[in-house]
Amino acid sequence: MTRATTWVRWAAITLVAALLLAGGGAAVYVQRSFAQLDGRLAVAGLRADVLVRRDGADLTHIQAQTPQDAWFALGYVHAQERTWQLEFQRRVMHGELSEVFGAATLETDKLMRALDIMGSARRQYAGLPLHTRQALQSYSQGIRAFHQNLPQALPPEFHLLGVQPGGATGSVWEPEDCVGWTLMMALDLGGNWGQEFARLALARTLDTDRLWQLMPPYPGEQPAASADLAALYRQWGVYRRSPATDPSTSTSAATGPQAAAPARQDPWLGHANDLNAGLLAWAEALTRNAGSNEGRGSNNWALAGTRTVSGRPLLANDPHLGLAAPAIWYFAALQAPAGQASDGTPIAPLAAVGATLPGLPFVVLGRTDHVAWGFTNTSPDVQDLYLEQINPADPTQYRTPEGWAPFTVRTETIRVKGAADTVLRLRSTRHGPVLSDVQKSHAEVLDLDKYLIALRWSALDADNQSVMAGLQTNQARTVDELFQAMSPYHSPMQNVVAADDQGRIRFQAMGRVPLRDPANDIRGVAPAPGWQARYDWTGWLPAAQTPRDDGAKGWVATANQRVTAPDYPHYLTQDWVLPYRYQRIEQLIEAREKHDIASMQAMQHDVTSLATRRLLPSLRQARSPHPLAAPVQALLANFDAVMDADQAAPLVFAAWADELTRGLIEPRIGQARFAATYGKRDYRAALEGILERNDGWWCQPMSCAEQSSAALTRALERLQTAYGPDPAQWRWGIAHPALSEHQPFGNVPALARFFNVRVASHGDSYTVNVGQYNPGQTRGPFVNRHAASLRAVYDLADLEQSRFIYQTGQSGLVFSPRYRDMSAAWAATGYRPLQRRPAHWAHRLTLVPAAP
Repeated sequence: MTRATTWVRWAAITLVAALLLAGGGAAVYVQRSFAQLDGRLAVAGLRADVLVRRDGADLTHIQAQTPQDAWFALGYVHAQERTWQLEFQRRVMHGELSEVFGAATLETDKLMRALDIMGSARRQYAGLPLHTRQALQSYSQGIRAFHQNLPQALPPEFHLLGVQPGGATGSVWEPEDCVGWTLMMALDLGGNWGQEFARLALARTLDTDRLWQLMPPYPGEQPAASADLAALYRQWGVYRRSPATDPSTSTSAATGPQAAAPARQDPWLGHANDLNAGLLAWAEALTRNAGSNEGRGSNNWALAGTRTVSGRPLLANDPHLGLAAPAIWYFAALQAPAGQASDGTPIAPLAAVGATLPGLPFVVLGRTDHVAWGFTNTSPDVQDLYLEQINPADPTQYRTPEGWAPFTVRTETIRVKGAADTVLRLRSTRHGPVLSDVQKSHAEVLDLDKYLIALRWSALDADNQSVMAGLQTNQARTVDELFQAMSPYHSPMQNVVAADDQGRIRFQAMGRVPLRDPANDIRGVAPAPGWQARYDWTGWLPAAQTPRDDGAKGWVATANQRVTAPDYPHYLTQDWVLPYRYQRIEQLIEAREKHDIASMQAMQHDVTSLATRRLLPSLRQARSPHPLAAPVQALLANFDAVMDADQAAPLVFAAWADELTRGLIEPRIGQARFAATYGKRDYRAALEGILERNDGWWCQPMSCAEQSSAALTRALERLQTAYGPDPAQWRWGIAHPALSEHQPFGNVPALARFFNVRVASHGDSYTVNVGQYNPGQTRGPFVNRHAASLRAVYDLADLEQSRFIYQTGQSGLVFSPRYRDMSAAWAATGYRPLQRRPAHWAHRLTLVPAAP
């Protein structure tokens, strides 16, 4: 442990002890750290008074006299409530974490610098229309105004870490940072380069047919790539030479499930942790999972008036994102009359309420007085990896269709706390940044003396104007106006479902998708040769040809399933999410003739797992000599795949599926490669196919039935060790809590109990009420870390009857009672009113222009 880390840990423990046990000064500090919610505050930069009120649902209402002041005030309020969140976000996207945290976060900083997130953001900002740039300027000025004359004590994160807001430059938030944050959201939601690289790595030990069995195409589809990937990569000689004993290339070391999946200590039986180790784990996960959208999902659906009790539409949305404390969302209402930009461009009135993202000046998901909307991820393939061949005679050049060309080279300097600065020499090609300069996994697979990996990613293009689309949606009054407002939207492509009070509903996929040459026989599912022009993108899918449904059947819904018809003429992706959530939503919609807001809420809380139901017969047929096998099978006899937190059967199923996956797949691809990929994906589709084909190659040296039985025995041993000898006392919710983790203190034992938000949760990765877990994670493999980051239901018969909830609380200030006050309702079936005109106000604050 470094001296700096030791100091931070003891300082943290000392401060928390003081805050909890001492009175006087500690109490004063706690009180001063709270956001001011009442009275008057003089703020430099405002044009006129702004009213900031909190209603009984703790929804923040901003009423301004100009749109610019509304955006300014939202920036100020975000800084009041979420200033550490903004600081951490800024450091992530700028690649400046290591200035505070040292070497633990260096790999994350390297990746952000290689992608050139902020360079792209600055180029995109420069291309925005003046009125959009001025909106971002107003918002960032509000954040800066908060810091220029702090009305409250900085939250404890700054003091514990010795951090000044804005770092060495003091630049707490710039307009370009808003654009940068949209790119970070696109990185989280719109990536598939991880799947491409995984196929490259796995093709080293699997032939192409086996590769498609392990990573199957979407149900009912053929593999998108017609090329023999394994043969091509061997022909080109892309792989580095490895010793014969390299476990990642050997399958002989493990000949059966016992060898493949040795007994492992369960995660919560005692792992020491500290700030450095926790940050290192977080940073490694971020860099390892970047470019992977598997499991990243959401639900939205809208019912036409013909399917509702009121005769007007209903709309529901629950975007599934990584859980964090504070939450990624902040709910607010923006109201301002029409105005204009400095060049005279008119700005329509603002009247929007819903989920904002700290870092952006608009309601991202929500409603106006007439129209509501919700997003899910379309996940088209907008990232392609390219193998760039290095000139053996001159390594400063790479091969192109026209011959050898020089790399574009730039240097970046990363300040590292407690160590010398790290100077990076970063290369890019005609396709984009060279990822293998910063991704350790590439060096473990590729012969980097011969080949590099470059990334083509649409979101980095200078014409990305997604932030302008977000601003314009807050002024929409109809479904048609909403989609027109979204016409500049670029990345990541989203399935937008909308409904208005005139009775219209619509789904349309909005965003940029590349077109590929018909001769492209890899189609972006794996790295392609960068020196062959047929693998380059040839243009963009016209906006008028993106998938669309106007609700002819009385409803529209998306849950990351394939949204294109079988005869759709364009290729979007191979990597759709398995359709179980969509199928369950369809079942629930069709289960009753007419719906109301209560039935919409019940659908959002449904925890029947059609994926579990599909594999349940194999588990029930498993025969184990373990003494707990009989009582467990008795529990399973009445289990109908309802993933209830208070039941034992879901835990048994999850442990069995985990052990069976390990037993079947790890021996075939090697321990190291399995560890590198398991968790990014759960291999559920592969497991289904193996069992249903009774595939002897994957199940060898046993039969598939014997493998299933052996997996049950290992699962029971594991569960008995962790939860005791009585299966009737086991609970899915104990193993599967929803964990909203704080950065960076969520992994510091002395602090995690205060900064993290943890609550028992239902569901699994395939239920409508999703509870996604990472079975490849050593610490907490069943912990729910990716779930409904919010739930909202909109009633177009009376939009004031709309509802919302999310998993923490509005405040990002850890000592505030508003830090976690929604968590219990979120985990159960609770909602809060989502109103623009509430009956009463809990708090009233007036921001007034400061005297010059």
